[in-house]
Amino acid sequence: MQERGATEDDVREAIRTGERESAKRGLSLYRSNLEFQKEWAGEYYAVKQVVPVVDEEPERFVVITV
Repeated sequence: MQERGATEDDVREAIRTGERESAKRGLSLYRSNLEFQKEWAGEYYAVKQVVPVVDEEPERFVVITV
């Protein structure tokens, strides 16, 4: 997450409110655009897109990558 500029709260928000899509190997992804209004890696971004890829288990979601 750190390499991609996402926080744990960003990932939770994306899973709660993002648009769900099917991903490879039976996984799901949740695409969400979050207000950012900051500089990251030398560039200014008004919005950041967070897309966690998850394995949806009966009792929990396991985040595979962001």
